[in-house]
Amino acid sequence: MKIVAVTACPTGIAHTYMAQEALEKECEKRGYDYQVETQGGMGIENELEQETVDEADLVILAIAVEIEGQDRFDDKRAQGKVLTIDPGEAIKHPSKVLDQAEAL
Repeated sequence: MKIVAVTACPTGIAHTYMAQEALEKECEKRGYDYQVETQGGMGIENELEQETVDEADLVILAIAVEIEGQDRFDDKRAQGKVLTIDPGEAIKHPSKVLDQAEAL
């Protein structure tokens, strides 16, 4: 399974990167192919290209603020393949988050 995600929190520091780490660890545990973009205090890191988004099976948006490039996910949203959650959920319950995403 191929998953892409974006993490972002209001201050762009702790929760952005904690959510990234939690999702990456859970994806590794499950043997998934993944890429996580962060939109934090240091700007956009690991930016997802449109081609990468298009090839993904699922998109997880662990965001508590508006993010740049929302339109990249329009096709996946139309297919019902986007899960939007609070970054805190990804940090506390990454397994549950991936289970929810898989159920889409």
